[in-house]
Amino acid sequence: MKKLITMMLTLAMVFSLAACGNSDNSGDSNGDTAGSQAESQDSQEEDSSDASDADSDLAYVKDKGTLVVGITEFEPMDYKDESGEWIGFDADMAKAFAESLGVEVEFVEIDWDNKIMELDGKTIDCVWNGMTLTSEVTSAMECSKAYCNNAQIVIVPSDVADKYQDKDSLKDLTFAVEAGSAGEEQVSGLELEYTAVKAQSDALMEVASGTSDAAVIDSLMAAAMVGEGTGYADLTYTVGLNSEEYGVGFRKGSDLAAALNDFFTESYGDGSMMEIAEKYGVDAAIVEQS
Repeated sequence: MKKLITMMLTLAMVFSLAACGNSDNSGDSNGDTAGSQAESQDSQEEDSSDASDADSDLAYVKDKGTLVVGITEFEPMDYKDESGEWIGFDADMAKAFAESLGVEVEFVEIDWDNKIMELDGKTIDCVWNGMTLTSEVTSAMECSKAYCNNAQIVIVPSDVADKYQDKDSLKDLTFAVEAGSAGEEQVSGLELEYTAVKAQSDALMEVASGTSDAAVIDSLMAAAMVGEGTGYADLTYTVGLNSEEYGVGFRKGSDLAAALNDFFTESYGDGSMMEIAEKYGVDAAIVEQS
């Protein structure tokens, strides 16, 4: 009888210890699971933060310390002074924007027809060169708000200008236009004969040399480069083909566009944008920023 009681007590103790052991293990397991879940959540948050930084053009530019600006020779927006430094309304604004970001600016001359490819390939960070906000541009780039008014106008030799004062008079002319430009879009839409050249300045040279009868370029460029007192004193502008606006283009989805919009608002508000515009004679074309 004593043996039976002793055996029963021993079994009870074994079961009790086993139960305690299971309870302790269960507690450890829950603790390990909670810890693992917390670590996983922290990891996910870090990954999310890393992904956010990776998607940010603003962070990318600040990390490398340079804003690479794609341009062409285009007075009064982007052109070189006697010492070879890039100046102009767009160039000076780009320098100021880069300074506001705490980075250096770098200007790279691009083939205008390849501007979207250059941007997407990260050869450049933005296109800032009197770029018209066409449907092609706005669909392929993240664009800033408009900052400058412009128009595409016809350039001809001064001695024949009186013959070409409306669109109908242009049909027999051969044109030179910058490839991929708003000027090309205009002459193509009017079904005029044209040759695409690398830059608007090349289009002017085509007309000056007699290789083409006329050119279509930006009105702001014409005001600076055509007519009395310029390098093309024997050329003049006649027909205006449209009205348009300039903007700056970034990679699609880029957060740099929003940063530039804020900068435009600030620089217009403090007068620095208009000060630069007056320096280059484009103040009448500036779009109010708010």
